[in-house]
Amino acid sequence: MTPTKITLYILAACCWLCSCKKDTVAPPDVIYTVSLDGYTVTFTNQTEGATSYQWDFGDGGSSTDKSPVHTYPGKGKYVPTLYVTTAGGVKAEGSTVIHIAKSSAVKLDDNTLSDWDTVAYNAITPGVDGGIFTKAKFDYNSDNVYFYFEMTSTVAAGDIFDFYLDADNNPATGYVTGTWPGGGYDVLIEGAMLNQWFDPFYFSGATQNAWGWSGVSVADFYQIGTVVQDGATLKFEGALKRSKLKGLTGKGLRLALTATKNDWSKTLGEMPDEGSAPIFIDMSE
Repeated sequence: MTPTKITLYILAACCWLCSCKKDTVAPPDVIYTVSLDGYTVTFTNQTEGATSYQWDFGDGGSSTDKSPVHTYPGKGKYVPTLYVTTAGGVKAEGSTVIHIAKSSAVKLDDNTLSDWDTVAYNAITPGVDGGIFTKAKFDYNSDNVYFYFEMTSTVAAGDIFDFYLDADNNPATGYVTGTWPGGGYDVLIEGAMLNQWFDPFYFSGATQNAWGWSGVSVADFYQIGTVVQDGATLKFEGALKRSKLKGLTGKGLRLALTATKNDWSKTLGEMPDEGSAPIFIDMSE
């Protein structure tokens, strides 16, 4: 996950606590930058002329370090304030607002799958129709919907995946099927994603074309992370970019998926089982 860096220039107006004499020294300008990485925020203090610092992080925490690092308890809006004092006793303060979105421990560029051990929710055990699928997990943050699969296969097998997404979480819109009732699937992503083939389609209705799906050109809408072959078990992770696919920025997602042999001759596995409701990922945080 790439940290978000916000540079703040905060002027200490209305915080001059010295007496109003002509020779009174002006308070320093309170300047600091804020860098966000999940729930952890790094404050880099660039205020000149101060000799002591008092941070109020806006969540009950505090620090006297010049440039502290603080981890917030969860998502939300916080108002951190820095109080500074000069050698001459002049005081000033500066505040800002930090919005922290839901975070995920999953990182796709760390060459490990161990971060998925911390993901306790949205862990799926396939049913009788699971076939080659043995385990699945899902997570999300404000940027991505993450997925993790374990399956009896190899990268060289070139399995074809079909992701059916009720991206707007509205069963009344999109493709309705008895295979996974309770979803209106408006996005289909199909291809051998581990072999750099994965194409998105939007549901356009059977009256517009015989298949009911229209191919769309969307660049960089997915990413594959670490891939591990553990004996006969293939383990891999990836992500769908929420801002790239229609409807995926909402507060919920329903999905179902299949794996098919690379020549389309056989269905290798499905999640969930046919006739079951789709997998639901609550993204309301």
